[in-house]
Amino acid sequence: MKTLKETSLGETVKVVKLSGEGPVRRRIMDMGITKGAEIYVRKVAPFGDPVEVTVRGYELSLRKADAEMIEVE
Repeated sequence: MKTLKETSLGETVKVVKLSGEGPVRRRIMDMGITKGAEIYVRKVAPFGDPVEVTVRGYELSLRKADAEMIEVE
C-alpha cells in the first residue's frame, strides 16, 4: 500500500486508511480527509514539504509527516 507522500504530482488517489492516533488523526479527519475521499495532488514543494492537494473541492497543504499517515490507492 502506498501513502499520500509517495503519490506523484497530478495524480488523483482515493483514501483507504488513516494511520496515526489521537489529535493528529482527528485533525486530518477534520480537514475532510476520510476513508473514500478522493485527493488530487496539485503541487509538491522542492524538498517535498509541504504537499498541496485538492480534497472535497478545496485546496489544502499537508506536511510530509501528515501525508505519510494517509494510505491511498
